[in-house]
Amino acid sequence: MNHSPQTDTILEGGILGSCNAKLKMQRPEEDNDLRQRAYWLVRLRWIAASAVACGTFVSARIFHIPVQEAPLYTIAVLLVLYNAAVLDLLNRFMRVICEQSRRRTKNMIDIQISTDLIILTVLLHFSGGPENPLVLFFIFHVIIASILLSVWESFLQATLAISLFGILLLLEATGVVPHYCLGPQPSSAAFGHSLTALVSHCRYEEKAYLAAKFAAFAVTVYLVVYMAGYIALRLRRAEQAQRRANQMLRQKDRIKDEYVAHLTHDIKGHLAAIQSCLGVAATDSLTGQAAEFVHRAYYRTQKLTAFVRTLLRLTRLKLDGTVETEFFRASDAVQEAVEATQLAAQEKSLHLECDVTPAAATIAGNAISFKEAITNLLLNAIKYTPAGGTIAVRAQPHEDSVIVEITDTGIGIPPEEQPRIFEEFYRASNARQMEPDGDGLGLSLVKRIVELHHGTIGFCSELGHGTTFHMVLPVTIPPEVPAPAMAEASGQPQA
Repeated sequence: MNHSPQTDTILEGGILGSCNAKLKMQRPEEDNDLRQRAYWLVRLRWIAASAVACGTFVSARIFHIPVQEAPLYTIAVLLVLYNAAVLDLLNRFMRVICEQSRRRTKNMIDIQISTDLIILTVLLHFSGGPENPLVLFFIFHVIIASILLSVWESFLQATLAISLFGILLLLEATGVVPHYCLGPQPSSAAFGHSLTALVSHCRYEEKAYLAAKFAAFAVTVYLVVYMAGYIALRLRRAEQAQRRANQMLRQKDRIKDEYVAHLTHDIKGHLAAIQSCLGVAATDSLTGQAAEFVHRAYYRTQKLTAFVRTLLRLTRLKLDGTVETEFFRASDAVQEAVEATQLAAQEKSLHLECDVTPAAATIAGNAISFKEAITNLLLNAIKYTPAGGTIAVRAQPHEDSVIVEITDTGIGIPPEEQPRIFEEFYRASNARQMEPDGDGLGLSLVKRIVELHHGTIGFCSELGHGTTFHMVLPVTIPPEVPAPAMAEASGQPQA
């Protein structure tokens, strides 16, 4: 296929720009992932602080387990203060996204996990040491490290967890720090009941048992880190591959839109010239078969020109992604669209009803585009409603929005085809049978215009009994015009 120089420029610019676009798009997504990881740890820590406080209360006051209440409550309070400080630092880092703040956030994640391991060690010391079943939370922390950090960082955190657990065992076994046993205890007046023993006897002085437990703990932690890290690495690679694929698809879609926009613009110019020539030929004194062929060609050229204009309009809306903003009344735009299609409805013997509340509800957007969307829906209703049918248009304000409904008594849409009705170039099977000519772009253009006005569009349809399209668009209060400007606009002298 031969391309014009302009087309080659567009393709070359799009392909060469894809690398830069990929780098620009990838960075915000990576920043968002980093942000989510950091805040996820903060949320988990709020839960952990609550669990420590509630667990201490339930263990000591309800089940009468011999735990050190004062130190554990102190740890819960310190955990809350520490988490609040971390949250404040993260919020400061997120205000300015730069390379330095990214590094600080990554370091903050490392520091958080290491600090959590230290806090867990202190918590275990005051609640039974190696006798406490919560020693399994070391495994939980190294799994989190494997998910959030790189492989070597995960193994460093695992080594820290093993070292802290070993130091705790060593210090308690040698008597450097006291061991708070969860085994049998004498009755305590503080509780008013005999304390509940979680273990039959304390084993913190059994060297062989502690060595075996430490070895099993170390092997388990390293195996967990290896397996979790492997799975996390595979998932990260798959996520990155999917992200790159999505970026390439978006970039290719934009290149396609740019190519279509340029191509349709060129085709529109050629069609305009052909249509002009055919228009002149159609007015000449042609008779017989020659006149019929000229009129057919002129009609087909008109249809093709309308299709190219719609395609060009839709492509430009997709490329720009915005509309020129102005403030207009939705009721005025709807009434103008009804007036523009009134003649077409009369020619087909259709009854066109219009129930528009003349409220001062304003919409921020482009009045011409909005009117075009209403007109397209009305023309669709006219096209697919048999003679003698009714088309009703309603526009009414509702709270902070405007609701526009267009109802017809036409052929309806088959239920199995309704999910695809807003797709580009798609036409329902019964619509193709009733009206062979059509491009399938009208509803996709309407949907795009409504979305650009921050609205929503939907429909309900029953085969053979008609369709109702309903749009909901937010109402916008225009800014007040200053008094001097109003006086100047009205021609009155300023005070």
